[in-house]
Amino acid sequence: MFHEHGNLRERTREFARRVARAFHALPTRDRVAQEWGVQMLRSGSSVGANYREAQRGRSKAEYRSRLGDCLREADETVYWIELLELEKYFRPAQVSALKQEASELIAIFVTLLK
Repeated sequence: MFHEHGNLRERTREFARRVARAFHALPTRDRVAQEWGVQMLRSGSSVGANYREAQRGRSKAEYRSRLGDCLREADETVYWIELLELEKYFRPAQVSALKQEASELIAIFVTLLK
């Protein structure tokens, strides 16, 4: 579906791919980095999956519920990125664009839910 922000289906898919690339940059032998990274990966890829499900919602309530899931998952992704950044697993420059995209997606879902 196209919105004023473009093809949101494609945008959320690309967001998941970017999150996956960030995950691959984490140290593989550091348990905390991997645990938090897996959480980031799950929530980041869930945004697009939930958006696709929202588009196939059988009712307006189901559509809105899935959009709410998109919003929560995008916000959770920011949380894990911030933790990883605070613990110096990511440099700010590495994830600033990813955090910006997550913030924009959050704003879009908030708008769609209004």
